[in-house]
Amino acid sequence: MTRKHLLLTVATLAFASAALVAYLSTNREQPTVTITTVVPGTVDSTITNTRAGTVKACRRAHLSPSGSGHIARIPIHKGMMVKQDQILMELWNDDVTSQVKLATNEVATTQAQRKQACLLADNAETESTRQQTLSTSGLTSREAADRALTNARSLRAQCRATESQYQVSRARLDVAQAQLERTLLRAPFAGTVADIHGEVGEFVAPTPSSTPTAAVDLIDDSCLYISAPIDEVDSPQIRPGMDARISLDAFPGQTFPAIVQQISSYVSEAESQARTVEVELVFADPADFRSLRPGYSADAEVILDSHHNVLRIPTEALLEGNKVLMYRDRDGLLSERLLTIGLTNWRYTEVLSGLKAGEKIVTSVGREGIKAGIRARAENPAIP
Repeated sequence: MTRKHLLLTVATLAFASAALVAYLSTNREQPTVTITTVVPGTVDSTITNTRAGTVKACRRAHLSPSGSGHIARIPIHKGMMVKQDQILMELWNDDVTSQVKLATNEVATTQAQRKQACLLADNAETESTRQQTLSTSGLTSREAADRALTNARSLRAQCRATESQYQVSRARLDVAQAQLERTLLRAPFAGTVADIHGEVGEFVAPTPSSTPTAAVDLIDDSCLYISAPIDEVDSPQIRPGMDARISLDAFPGQTFPAIVQQISSYVSEAESQARTVEVELVFADPADFRSLRPGYSADAEVILDSHHNVLRIPTEALLEGNKVLMYRDRDGLLSERLLTIGLTNWRYTEVLSGLKAGEKIVTSVGREGIKAGIRARAENPAIP
């Protein structure tokens, strides 16, 4: 009985162990994958920028006064909308203002003197003509007629002299007003004040426009464009007028239709590893940039060709050798399939042959352990 009992115990343990192994093998957790359904759509052949582009204003000016001096008045603030020729900053100019007043008074004085001298000259010429007529008729002496003529000529010369004095005073006024204008910083165009460097009482001087500490940074944000660097190898394929797409980090998930406006006439050597060509793109719909700000980073895709209503797959699902991992619904088995592809970009790839609409493929091919021959569990519905 003891031996039979021992054999029974061993058999029971062996059976339990085999059952446990079978259970664990059957119920071990399968790896998860993301899948998508193959459907028709549009695939574009595109060229993208090599590094982030920038949203820029069509007009932006870093402004400084044309003269040096202490700031007397700043009638603006950051974010303020200003009109063309509006005063943005005024330097101390009491001395120049006094010169303008003095020159203005001189103009008024010489103008009055000119008027007086010329009226006297007109009168004298009329009298000279009358004396000449009387002299011819013998009603006055020749000497009287000559004196009248000499007086008329003298007064006419004086009239011309006062005219010259008037013009000199006008020129002095223009000089004084120009000196006064040098103490005023005006807006060259209507726009928004982006930044102000300086406070009342501080000393400012003219600075190059490229200096970031210019007195006033003025932006015309009624017109924006994208400046994006394109690799020199790709640049010959781009032409003004081509369609494009713009995406911005500040607006994730959105793209904006655009048009290539201009291509730089030279290759930039600023980047040591890659030479690029600056391409400027404008928004196709002006309403798209109303909420944008200059300085946003942006990516641009220039569209070279488009195929519509063709089978396409996410480019991330494509394996080396133009293969994909197929997903079988009934048991999750993964298998490889070779494709013939057409147009491709970073988002989608056109499928010429190898797949049919409605089939499911794996998109998370980069996950560890995901390969053909294993079974996996889909963690998401097959959304096209």
